[in-house]
Amino acid sequence: MTIDFEASCLPRHGRSFPIEVGIAGDGIARSWLIRPHKSWAGWDWTAEAEALHGLSRARIEAEGRPVETVLAELSFAVQGRRVIADSLIDQYWLDTLAQAVCTPTPFRIEHVATLFDEQGADEARIAAAVVHADSQGAVRHRAAGDALWLAALVAHVAGLAQPQPVLLAAQ
Repeated sequence: MTIDFEASCLPRHGRSFPIEVGIAGDGIARSWLIRPHKSWAGWDWTAEAEALHGLSRARIEAEGRPVETVLAELSFAVQGRRVIADSLIDQYWLDTLAQAVCTPTPFRIEHVATLFDEQGADEARIAAAVVHADSQGAVRHRAAGDALWLAALVAHVAGLAQPQPVLLAAQ
């Protein structure tokens, strides 16, 4: 299972909070918009991040789901599965979700490099997987799209056939 977060900004630009999370695996992708938690009041939001993911603060406040709901549904969806991300920062945003509701982080996120090492993937194989993932047409810089892209990359590196993905609506 792959995972990706979109956020209010990158941590180097200030205190960052997650605004969307997406997962993909077994031919299914799902995402959740995250309503900012009250404990994140005063945390940073950058125009750069908004331009990248296209989600406005007004939209996530209006359409986002409560942190408790997102964390519970996300935890259920990945239960018992290995969760892979292509950025180490995704663990920070998962931890931030859990901290907001005063609960332990429900699972660990592994970096895709671990999988590459396990598969013995060299640079040429990884580059071919990137070309393959790019050809799949995933909408980048949205959580479900990025998770789908990574799922295609992981499947290609592992030599697995990947079913045609079904994108479930953002919740």
